[in-house]
Amino acid sequence: MSNAEIYAVLDGIFARVFRRHIDLHPALTAKEVPGWDSFRFVSIIMATEEHFHIKLPADDLDDLANVGDLVRIIAKQVND
Repeated sequence: MSNAEIYAVLDGIFARVFRRHIDLHPALTAKEVPGWDSFRFVSIIMATEEHFHIKLPADDLDDLANVGDLVRIIAKQVND
């Protein structure tokens, strides 16, 4: 699965979680998105795992700095 396909899925997930469109890009951080708190982070991760039928490793989630990191760990899981 390509990064573009992952971003397309994440666009929908973020829109549902935040109830508005978020312009996703690799460098986007939680600090840049009003309302992005720990509850929304968990919601994003749960929806992502459900959609892709994967389990994102806690160690990888602890190291996330931006959306690009999230896409990278999703790609690693779905492409292995």
